[in-house]
Amino acid sequence: MADLAMVFHWGPGEMDPMPLEELANWRERARQRLEPPKQRGR
Repeated sequence: MADLAMVFHWGPGEMDPMPLEELANWRERARQRLEPPKQRGR
């Protein structure tokens, strides 16, 4: 949930009503945004 708060600027009030599956989907989107792009040839 910290990833969601940091990436999307959501507080507990926005995340609390979401079911666990939806939070997991948003968490994956946050991970993708935070992950540095892969460099080719390395």
